[in-house]
Amino acid sequence: MIEPARIEGLLKDTIASPELRQFVLVAGLLAIAWIVGLLGRLFLHRVVRVATRHTAWRWDDALYEYGTFRWLARMLPAIVVYYGIALLMPVAEDSIGALVRNVAVCWMIVCVIAAMARALLAFESLYSATPAGKRSIKGVVQLLQLALWIVALVLVVTKLTHQSIGLLLSGIGAMSAVLLLVFKDTILGFVAGIQLSTNDMLRVGDWITMASAGVDGDVIDITLHTVKVRNFDRTIVTVPTWKLIGESFQNWRGMTESGGRRIKRELFVDAACVRFLDEAELERFGKVHLLKAYLERKREDIRRWNEALGEPGKLPVNRRRQTNIGAFRAYAEAYLAAHPDVHDRMTRMVRMRDPGAQGIPLEIYCFTNTVVWLDYERIQADIFDHLIAILPEFGLRPFQQPSGGDVREGVAALHTSLATEG
Repeated sequence: MIEPARIEGLLKDTIASPELRQFVLVAGLLAIAWIVGLLGRLFLHRVVRVATRHTAWRWDDALYEYGTFRWLARMLPAIVVYYGIALLMPVAEDSIGALVRNVAVCWMIVCVIAAMARALLAFESLYSATPAGKRSIKGVVQLLQLALWIVALVLVVTKLTHQSIGLLLSGIGAMSAVLLLVFKDTILGFVAGIQLSTNDMLRVGDWITMASAGVDGDVIDITLHTVKVRNFDRTIVTVPTWKLIGESFQNWRGMTESGGRRIKRELFVDAACVRFLDEAELERFGKVHLLKAYLERKREDIRRWNEALGEPGKLPVNRRRQTNIGAFRAYAEAYLAAHPDVHDRMTRMVRMRDPGAQGIPLEIYCFTNTVVWLDYERIQADIFDHLIAILPEFGLRPFQQPSGGDVREGVAALHTSLATEG
């Protein structure tokens, strides 16, 4: 082993300048450290990779994938420089050697903190793979990473400036107002993330809508500062985390977990075609299997009512009679009850809303037995296709605003009539 004194003697014989000798020593030490670091990373990379593949644990694979071991391996050059400078202290104990040694210590601090930050990411990935992982902890992990880097910054500054940690922290305390302003978004995001997670308001994979932010899609990421949502038009919307607490948003998770999605749509009927049913129509509708039980029950109920009226019941205006729109409502309710794709344990009804300028609204209110979007739209379309098509069977017609074609046909008919009369 070559002793430091002998190295110094050799350098004195070769290089006369003390400053140049120190520079050569430091440069040679840095070159050796670089070679050791390169060989160490190559060796550790292979050894750790083989070791993680032959274990049944998942945490070591996660640590390897997120680079925890790589950052620990990057400490090797700093360790060589630190102890190499200590070995050369008789030769390089001046400011240059001390500076290089302090830089080596700072690099070791950075490597340790970076390895810890990567380990936090590995833990977050393992947690997200568990059933409880739908509650994102990425915001907490990012806050811990920020705290680690603040600690690293404090340690590095104290090491380079030779100031005590207490003095540095007291200076930071005096700048608390400035720090609060600088980290305002971080603080707001952390508090919002805690509230979202504690109250289970948002998970990765939830479908949310927020009109004020243009959000209508699935949550793909929840971080300390932002929530990323992939809209159904495939665009990505980024919303500040605190905004989800400060403003209202709609989460469709309850619908997804219930197993049924609501159909709530109105069918407008022309009020001019509503009328009473005659006996021939009642007989014809009695052959419809979805209406048979309803008509028999309704016929008996109306008969008892009219008989109880006595003599006044002979006037048509005093008698109860069945209407075509009432028969259609009963048919629609029976049709929904018999439909295989309509949820039989959730609310199901056909109700009449307030008549207006667009006719009489009949609202179809039910739930499908699936939450898949494509299937839901198909089921909803099938239901309304059938109901609209069967309206004429009850003497009803849907209401719609006159189109340009209707106006042209009316004008043409008027011209034909006038020409005939002329």
